[in-house]
Amino acid sequence: MDQLLALRVFVRIAESGAFSKAADAMNIPRPTVTKLVQDLERHLGTRLLQRTTRRVSVTPEGAAYYERATRLIADLQEMDEQAAQSRAQARGRLRVDIGSVLANMILIPALPAFRARHPELHIDLGVSDRPVDLIGEGVDCVIRGGELADTSLVARRIADLDWVTCASPLYLKARGVPKHPSELAARTPQDGDRVPGHAIVGYFSSLTGKAFPLEFHRGDEHLQVAGQAVVAVNESTAHLSALLSGAGLGQAFKFMVHPHANEGRLRTVLDDWTRPRHPLHVVYPASRHLSAKLRLFVDWIAEVFAPFDDRP
Repeated sequence: MDQLLALRVFVRIAESGAFSKAADAMNIPRPTVTKLVQDLERHLGTRLLQRTTRRVSVTPEGAAYYERATRLIADLQEMDEQAAQSRAQARGRLRVDIGSVLANMILIPALPAFRARHPELHIDLGVSDRPVDLIGEGVDCVIRGGELADTSLVARRIADLDWVTCASPLYLKARGVPKHPSELAARTPQDGDRVPGHAIVGYFSSLTGKAFPLEFHRGDEHLQVAGQAVVAVNESTAHLSALLSGAGLGQAFKFMVHPHANEGRLRTVLDDWTRPRHPLHVVYPASRHLSAKLRLFVDWIAEVFAPFDDRP
C-alpha cells in the first residue's frame, strides 16, 4: 500500500464527502480510491469512513486521524517546496475559479505576464458566476465579490468596486433619460394616468434564483427599485451584453462600463446617486495549507486587481 497516497485520498474524501469526487479531483480511477481506503483501514484496524447511499462521513476515529493527516501532508508539502526552492520557481498546477467578467476583463489579459514569470506553474481557470464548493470540487482558491458568510474560509480583500447605472444611447433615445430613481418603476401620478417605468436588465442569483434590486444612495436617501426586468441573467458577461444591446437599463461595475462609455456604446445616468461598493476577495479553505505556489498566486492577484480598487 502507498500509505501517503492513501492518506491524500482519505483526506480528499473526508473533505468532499464522496469517493467519486475524490477520484475525479485526484485523477485516480474510482476502484483504486476504494481499494486505497480499504487498505488503509485494514492497516489501522479501524473504520475511518462511514458509507451511506447518499454520503460518506468520517467516524470519530476518522475525524481524529483526519486532523493528524492534514498536518502531516501540509508539512510534507512545505518540506518539498523548501527543498526545491519553489518560492523562487513555482511549479505545479493551481485550480482557480472566478466570475466571468472579472476573468475576461482583468485576470486573463494579465495571465501571459504571470506565465512568463512562472512558466512551470499552470493555471486551471474555472470561469462562472455560480457559487463553488472549494473543497468538494478541489479548487485551490476563488475570486468572488460580496460579503462572505462562510467563516471556515480564509479571505484576502483585494478591491472594492464602484457601481454605475447605465444604458445604451439607443435605449435612452427611445425611452428617455431618468432624472430620479423613482422613474424606473411604473407609477400612477395624482392625475390617475399610469406612467410606465423603464425596462430593467436584471441580475439574479445562480444559487437562489432571487433577483437583486437596483440600489440608490444619496445622502440620507436610500432607495431600492425592482422595476420591470424585461431581461434577467445570472452571469456578468451576459448582463453587460444585454445592456450593450439596448435591452434596458441596469447597474454594473464601473470598470466594466467605462471602456464602452468612452466609445459611446453605453451612457451612465443618475450619476449623483451611488450604491455601496462591492467588496472583492480571493478566498481559499482554512483547512488547506497555503502552499508557496498558492501564496505567490494570491500575492499576484492582489497586484493585478489593485488598479481596479475604487477605495480612496
